[in-house]
Amino acid sequence: MKAPRIFLGLFACLVAWAAAPALAHKASDSYLVLQVKGQEVAGQWDIALRDIDFAVGLDANGDGDITWGEVKARHADIATWALGRLKLARGGDCSLQVAEHLVDEHTDGAYAVLRLTGNCPSRTQDLALDYRLLFDIDQLHRGLVRLELDGVPHASVLGPTSGALNLKAGETSRLAQFGQYLVEGVWHIWIGFDHILFLLSLLLPAVLVHEARRWTGVRSFRAALVEVLWVVTAFTVAHSITLSLAAMQVIELPSRLVESAIAASVVLAAANNLWPVVERRRWLVAFGFGLIHGFGFASVLAELGLPADALVLSLLGFNVGVELGQLAIVASFLPVAFLLRSTPLYRRGIFVGGSALTLLVSLVWLAERAFDLKLISA
Repeated sequence: MKAPRIFLGLFACLVAWAAAPALAHKASDSYLVLQVKGQEVAGQWDIALRDIDFAVGLDANGDGDITWGEVKARHADIATWALGRLKLARGGDCSLQVAEHLVDEHTDGAYAVLRLTGNCPSRTQDLALDYRLLFDIDQLHRGLVRLELDGVPHASVLGPTSGALNLKAGETSRLAQFGQYLVEGVWHIWIGFDHILFLLSLLLPAVLVHEARRWTGVRSFRAALVEVLWVVTAFTVAHSITLSLAAMQVIELPSRLVESAIAASVVLAAANNLWPVVERRRWLVAFGFGLIHGFGFASVLAELGLPADALVLSLLGFNVGVELGQLAIVASFLPVAFLLRSTPLYRRGIFVGGSALTLLVSLVWLAERAFDLKLISA
């Protein structure tokens, strides 16, 4: 019984791991747009006020509300902090200054907008960018960069191990760009805690059948695998549709509505395990709610605002990455779940207990997102 207990412990840790950061805040992103033409540099850097407050402190009176006056009083400190974590070089270090401070609203809250200007020593050499914002205090942070070098567009997602960007003058690597977004797709499904819990809620009953008002183990691995393939394929097709439409800005939905609907999907999927209403064809549930989850996946790409040609490539890479991340979860979960399917440990501990815990966590998410509450402090 040692292996089943280890699996139960891992599953409980997974749910707790998913719950804690998701209750705290969404994964941190900043949006950097630069145009480098010859020696001249111009651009804009959008950084979430909550991230700046986390790093340098903005809430002077500690009331939990960051005002324009508090931001304005720290303009010099914000500029020094941000520019100390961004380096640009072309034939030597480029000088960068913050020409203007503004505040703008993104889908996930207020952002400081830093208008940048600068000059580089060379007009024609290659360009190197080194991005280190927040990596020392938040390993989940990502810098979403759109850079135009002498009229040639480039796009990248920078992380703690990939904060350096080297661009050849007059060239752009489509393959490298695809690879970057593929990795980020895998990363975003693994830190998309609500997406993971929704998927797991649909996978938990895949190794069971509901007969005579009770759950029993499925007879063959093939039957469980077919069920999983239907669910994952339906979820993939659905979120691919809305991910594409939203990232290309064909359809836009309010972030609060999307995030609330995603939380509701987890609530319903977990509740259906405890009080079965949809016992067969769970792929229909996966498809229906997958349409909503696609808008959630698209938020990071839509806010990046890539040019149309770069957007198509990055969208494809990101979507492939999401699918690879999902397959990794399925490949890790399904064989062990099948082996344990007929044990009380799985049916009561993992299936019932895991579904109940998932239901509780997702209800908190739903209340916080739908009514703009803070039920659990970060």
